[in-house]
Amino acid sequence: MRVLVTGASGLLGGEVARQLVRQGHDVASFQRRPSGVDGVEDFRGSINDDDALQRALDGAEGVVHLAAKVSITGHAAEFDAVNVEGTRLLLRLGRAAGVRDMVFVSSPSVAHSGAAIMGSDAEQADPPHARGDYARTKAEAELLALAADGADLRVAAVRPHIVWGPGDTQLVERVLARAGRGRLPLLDSGAALIDTTYVDNAASAIVAALHRMEYVHGKAVVVSNGEPRPIGELLAGICAAGGVAPPSWSVPGELARAAGAVVEKLWIRAGRQEEPPMTRFLAEQLSTAHWFDQRATRDLLNWTPAVSIDQGLAKLAEYYGGDITSGGQSLPVSKLHAAGQSPAGRLSLRKK
Repeated sequence: MRVLVTGASGLLGGEVARQLVRQGHDVASFQRRPSGVDGVEDFRGSINDDDALQRALDGAEGVVHLAAKVSITGHAAEFDAVNVEGTRLLLRLGRAAGVRDMVFVSSPSVAHSGAAIMGSDAEQADPPHARGDYARTKAEAELLALAADGADLRVAAVRPHIVWGPGDTQLVERVLARAGRGRLPLLDSGAALIDTTYVDNAASAIVAALHRMEYVHGKAVVVSNGEPRPIGELLAGICAAGGVAPPSWSVPGELARAAGAVVEKLWIRAGRQEEPPMTRFLAEQLSTAHWFDQRATRDLLNWTPAVSIDQGLAKLAEYYGGDITSGGQSLPVSKLHAAGQSPAGRLSLRKK
């Protein structure tokens, strides 16, 4: 079928588009800059532009909606305009254009109030208690999307949890840059157990949702690798793959959360555009457990991850030129962290 992917210039959106092309679909993309994906017909514009969006939707039978304002800081009105009103417009124009199926790509943060999450399923999106404007507006948009589900337009929400992979600027390269400058602390010694999602797995789950709409429409599902690990181990593995020393100093999580809340307010008040070194949301993500029961997700989507965490870290090392091996054999991330064997001093984020 013809599928429109919004936000295909991003890490996850690009991989979704590539997988759809490989499956033989007629794929179009819509975002502000070229997608860079071979075999995709690019349409460029704002998610709030009626005319541009109508042109992109022409002939589309399916839509995967990833375009969003993603940041841990910023003005509330900007998040509302892109994440909420952009989704509202896409739903309206998509229905008018005859779109049959739509996958709204959401986030587990839509149902996260700051407390630890241990083995939960996809709980109801909760805008009033979401942490920060990104999570709040994604929660509002998800509720809009699922409310639009019906006989003429089937809608499902997929919430990939902490997506990462080669070229990832949201997590991987921030970790490498901050760790390389010695500015990445472990909160509560990095003991919080978290799960993440390698980008190929997140994309294949989203594509599976589009094909399994009969079973998943009207629902929200959380997607992850299903391999929870202490965050200190994961950060050490990323640093090893990128060729920088892992974080070696720890800050109490409670202190970081309080400081992050203050820093975030001061940053916004000063009108600074770059993201602050710490926010309350970021501190909560680094110091509280968050992992999910994946049984319902895998059953509904008839899907399992193809790339393990260790395999993903190996791909990351190949991309950045780091080293996560010892004696020619894979070294578990926990041993890397304990032994301090990450290559230090190489701060370049260029592809090998």
